[in-house]
Amino acid sequence: MQPRNVWQAMARPGFLVSSWPWRAAAYLVSGVVAGVLVLVGVGALVVAGGVLVIFLVGVPVLAVTALVGVPVASVERRRLRVVDRDPAVSGHGESGGWGLWGWFSTRLREPLTWRELGHTVLLAGLLWPVDALVVAVALLCPVWVIATPLLMATVGDGQEAKVLKLWTVTDWPVAFGTSVAGVVLLALGAYVLGVAAGSRAELTRLLIAPRDADLGDRVVELTRSRVRLVDAFEAERRRIERDLHDGAQQRLVALTMTLGLARLDAPPGPLADQLAKAHEDAGQALAELRELINGIHPKVLADFGLEAAVTDVADRSPVPVDVALALPGRPPQSVEAAVYFVVCEALANVVKHSGASRAEVSGGHRDGRLYLQVRDDGRGGASADGGSGLTGLADRVSVLDGRLSLSSPPGGPTLLRVEIPCRMAELTERSDRSA
Repeated sequence: MQPRNVWQAMARPGFLVSSWPWRAAAYLVSGVVAGVLVLVGVGALVVAGGVLVIFLVGVPVLAVTALVGVPVASVERRRLRVVDRDPAVSGHGESGGWGLWGWFSTRLREPLTWRELGHTVLLAGLLWPVDALVVAVALLCPVWVIATPLLMATVGDGQEAKVLKLWTVTDWPVAFGTSVAGVVLLALGAYVLGVAAGSRAELTRLLIAPRDADLGDRVVELTRSRVRLVDAFEAERRRIERDLHDGAQQRLVALTMTLGLARLDAPPGPLADQLAKAHEDAGQALAELRELINGIHPKVLADFGLEAAVTDVADRSPVPVDVALALPGRPPQSVEAAVYFVVCEALANVVKHSGASRAEVSGGHRDGRLYLQVRDDGRGGASADGGSGLTGLADRVSVLDGRLSLSSPPGGPTLLRVEIPCRMAELTERSDRSA
């Protein structure tokens, strides 16, 4: 795999014969050029704004100077590709208004703009001199040492050569030995260039384009999009439930009544027997459809809320269930549905697998979180990933930024706990709407 940046390249044996030393040198040299240009440009803007401020013309000039970091950072992000192939993405958001003023006001409110301005000042005042020093020490000085025989043959007329203006070489064997030492220095200088370029690139990325610059925004947007998907899913479930209730169920009711009347009018015989069987099948299909509708979105949950729905499930459970659920209002529909189906699945597992004689459902709301517990006195040994259906419920709870935990030591008791963030304001608002 090809190295992605100069750090990875230096960790490999072939660094000296690769293009990365030259890329590092090009990055630093271009940094010197960019730094000088920025220094001249920013200095000119500041001077012009300071001189013209007495005529009020300098105010917009100084305001523009505050945004000079935006184009400089854009160039720097592109320059990073010389020594770092990972793309440097701008963290600027969309303009909050129309035209130039909307763009200007949006940029002034963004923290990234001021970080970019700080980077620009740092580039103009400190970074480019450091780049120039590194290039001079790690590249130009070794090249000068390597050229000692050439200098002796040309400038020194074959008699002597000044090496870095520090000492004088007067014979050819020493000149060639100095040249060999220069090659060694150049090899070491290649690593110095790589370290300097890599450090410089990391500093630039940290200031204007950190690798996780937009990670926080993306996480927030991902969380919001997951919640929107859950809300859309719940809305679709309710639509299907309504269509089945108002459409297919009504037709099955009418069919059942028609078959019942035909059964009464038919004389005893094979036809009456067939009508009776058809009437029973239609009744069974109607019962199954009603059960399906109730499983999609129970009417008691939609009409009366989570507490009533949990109480209804507990009353229908073969295992006695105590309910102690107290909520100050109604949570969002997605939270209601998720908690309800967790309770249904948990109580179904109690009946099927636990051998419990009694269960308890308790919960409430505090510290901005809706919490619920399902406890039973069964044999224990349950697992959230043991095929009990709780894995899917845990995924559903996690979509709402919640958490599902299960404690079930051998011998019991088993405790299933669910926590889902739910602001009290949302609960109160839903409660007011229901009222």
